[in-house]
Amino acid sequence: MVIIMSKNPDGNTSIDHDFDHRRESDAITDSALAKKKGIERSSHCIEEGCSLCTDNNYRTTARDIKLKNNLISRLNRVEGQVRGIKGMIDKDIYCDDVLNQIAAAQAALNSVSKLILENHLRGCLVKKIRAGDDEIVDELLVTIGKLLK
Repeated sequence: MVIIMSKNPDGNTSIDHDFDHRRESDAITDSALAKKKGIERSSHCIEEGCSLCTDNNYRTTARDIKLKNNLISRLNRVEGQVRGIKGMIDKDIYCDDVLNQIAAAQAALNSVSKLILENHLRGCLVKKIRAGDDEIVDELLVTIGKLLK
């Protein structure tokens, strides 16, 4: 993600967040390159504690350490289940047994999604709505649509 400050035709400074991950190669991430092109990177993120703007080119969410450890533990189990499924395929295990293991892995991954969604609703979403960013609701609807497929 890149924060770009520019002057509007009326002389006011505007801040633009570049969130398009498909165009990361087009984004100006190096401050020297930004200066060369006459674009200033904003320091408002550091000063105001903006969780959307980082030097890592992606948005971040600060998670409670307990939640983070829980999510990582669950994901490690899912990863092990997927490796087990791969081994089952390699050993020509009966199709129904493989399908049952796939269902278990999907259920485990869905439980991770539910925890992250709950954290997003209680934290990120509430904070943005209180800040007047109603577009977050549209983002959430798209995300829920993807989860329900």
